[in-house]
This record gives sequence, C-alpha cells and structure tokens, in this order.
Amino acid sequence: MAEKLTSAANEAVKAAVRLRDSARFRRESGRFFLEGARLCADAAGSGCTPAQVFYTLEAAERYADYLAVLLPSARRACEIAGPVAEKLADTHTPQGVFGVFEIPPSGGETEPPGGAWLALENIQDPGNLGAISRTAEALGVRGVVLSGCCDRYNPKAQRAAMGSLLRLNLIGTDDLPSLLTRCAQRGFRTYASVPDAGALGVTQADFSGDVLVVIGNEGSGITRRTRETCTGLITIPMGGRAESLNANSAAAILIWEMMRGRVK
Repeated sequence: MAEKLTSAANEAVKAAVRLRDSARFRRESGRFFLEGARLCADAAGSGCTPAQVFYTLEAAERYADYLAVLLPSARRACEIAGPVAEKLADTHTPQGVFGVFEIPPSGGETEPPGGAWLALENIQDPGNLGAISRTAEALGVRGVVLSGCCDRYNPKAQRAAMGSLLRLNLIGTDDLPSLLTRCAQRGFRTYASVPDAGALGVTQADFSGDVLVVIGNEGSGITRRTRETCTGLITIPMGGRAESLNANSAAAILIWEMMRGRVK
C-alpha cells in the first residue's frame, strides 16, 4: 500500500529535490533522482534499485504499465498530491512519476578491454553528455571513458541519454593521457578529434580493431596533453561556411564513421 504525501515540506521530498539539484549530495548519499515514467522504469530494468518512487493518482492511471515494472522493486512508494509533484518536477510537462535510485557499484574495468570505445574529456553540458551517450549506445560503441565530465547522474544528462548512461560500459579516469598510453601499448589506435585542416579526414581514418576516439570540451576541445598522447589526429572536413559543429553533432558523425564498418 502506497503512502500518501500531501506536503512539499516532507523530508523525503526535500531530500529528493536535493538529489535532483546537487551533484555533491548525489555523491555523498550514493543516490540519484529521475523524472519520467519510462526513464524510471528503464532504470529499474537496468538494475538500479528504486529506493523511493513518487507518483500522482493521474500518473498511476496513465502510466500503469511503467509503474507495474517500477513499483514491485521499490523500497518505498508514495502517492503524491499536486503541490508535491510541482516541487519535484524539473520539466515543463511533468508526467507525475519520480524516483530516487541507488547508484550502482562501479564496474570492475579500469580501462577499455578491446573493441570500439569513445572517450569524452571535460564535457560540461549534461545534455551533451546524455545525447552523445545515447548515440554511442545506439550505434554499438562498446563503452565510454569519462574524464573530467559533468555528473553522469545529473537529471538532464539522464533524460537526454534515455537510459544509455545506465546501460553503457562506463569507465571514469582522472588521467586520460595515461590511460591512452596504456591502450596504445596494447594495440589500440587512439584518435583525438580536432578542428584542424591538417588532421586526417574522419572518412579516411582506420577504425578497425581496437580503437578509442577522444572528443573534447564544447568550447576548448581536447587538452594539449591528451592531444599529444593520441596516436593520430582526425577531423571532420568542413565544406560550408560554418567554422565548427557543436559537440553533440560532431560526436554523432565521428561515432557513425567509427562504427559503420562494424555494424552489419
């Protein structure tokens, strides 16, 4: 039987809002916040334990199929009133379903074991992080290395990823150049993607075997040390008047070129 919450001042609601808004609180508590019926159900289906689920009566009727997946594994379920949903909502058209989930333990891999990988360095826009991850999963990238990026559990990143950040193989590192060096020693091709006409055009690059492509910060690109560590530089030839692409668009092109010879 679900509890009924009518006050936005409830401690559980305030804690959920803090998880929504604070990366530090997410790290300290080992939990994260999601909004949306499908996204919450996907998280539960991906092995994330729902510590708390909040839903409105209207949502219970409209999204019964998703809640049927979500609620059986929830440690606490709360039917919430309108003011509580308004307090929790972080979107313009909330569905009335929210969840607090346990952050799963990190995987055992500390560096890519092989195959086609992406490395993201200093990506700071949560929307970009999520969208790039979604493209990577959709096109079959084996995993993503994250170095200096924004919090993967940011609600905006999770919404843009549509579950990909919970399903992909993710490896975090504080020293991307050293990881690249070790990968190269094991036979990886490591490419830095740069806006440099002198770099190898992405359509000419060899992406066979073990390969890792680095995509850098939205404004400043890849750090100098990382660029110098990579075994090759690649670029997207620009035939139009625009000088550059945004990080998400550039990543989609790079991932497609990296994976098109692998996907049948």
